[in-house]
Amino acid sequence: MSLFDYAVSKTIMYVPKPIVSPFAKGYIAGSQLADAIRVTKDLNRQGMMTTIDILGEFITDFDQAIAFKNDGLEILRSIAQEKLDSNLSIKPTQMGLLLDEELCFDLIYELVAEAKKLDNFVRIDIEDVPVTDVTFKFFRKLRDEFPGHVGTALQSYLRRTPQDVIDLADGSQNYRLCKGIYIESRKDAWKNPQAVNGNFMAALELLFKQGAYVGIATHDELLIFEAMKLIRELDLKPHQYEFQMLLGVDEELREIILAAGHRLRIYVPYGEDWLPYSKRRLKENPTIAKHALKQLLGINKH
Repeated sequence: MSLFDYAVSKTIMYVPKPIVSPFAKGYIAGSQLADAIRVTKDLNRQGMMTTIDILGEFITDFDQAIAFKNDGLEILRSIAQEKLDSNLSIKPTQMGLLLDEELCFDLIYELVAEAKKLDNFVRIDIEDVPVTDVTFKFFRKLRDEFPGHVGTALQSYLRRTPQDVIDLADGSQNYRLCKGIYIESRKDAWKNPQAVNGNFMAALELLFKQGAYVGIATHDELLIFEAMKLIRELDLKPHQYEFQMLLGVDEELREIILAAGHRLRIYVPYGEDWLPYSKRRLKENPTIAKHALKQLLGINKH
């Protein structure tokens, strides 16, 4: 890790909003759903799928949860109306999980039911350790009623993930497999990057052998290489998996993935509550800040 990357990773959570803003623009679609639709149309034209997410989490008022649920319904209906190759991603805490578990489930249920009606899909995203169990509980209940229309996520930095893969194998399996970005204790999460990567590939192989559909969500070129190798070894077809990347991150790599014949989905977030998301992204991938800084200074201009 370079000195610049190290400095970003250690200080970004304390940087004021006005300073973060220029670095965030490249990987936030905008403040409105229309921005996410515009970006999705462009990505679809380039052969990429998307998942649309309205930013916001850990709400403090259940009226906010209802508003986010209504936004989710609007996203699903707009995807259908605009004939986009896209789906919806939500966070349980955004839907009021920490305020009322039962009401939160009811809101997510409504979204997944609408997704089924529109022949679409909802990804229940994974968050920090305290809400992991209840997130999987929601997923289990919803996949029983709406198989093929709901999925969740797994994080390879968590020590529990291999067992979660086994425990969740008794039903419809659709996951986004990522490294994980929340700050967790050492007893819960691997801290060594090689251990995180090893856990990622072990989970991916087990998921494939269990017949799961997996969104391989990483910008780590080594992991992408290993995943492609595993896909060849297992003779998987493109409809059995997809790669996933964040908007604005390593666009050259995403072109390489597409050129190799793999499907790719881009995560397209939008909304006013972009700061927490942006800071986590910069902490996870300081090179984003480096590229943005070069653009701001005109270093890459000819």
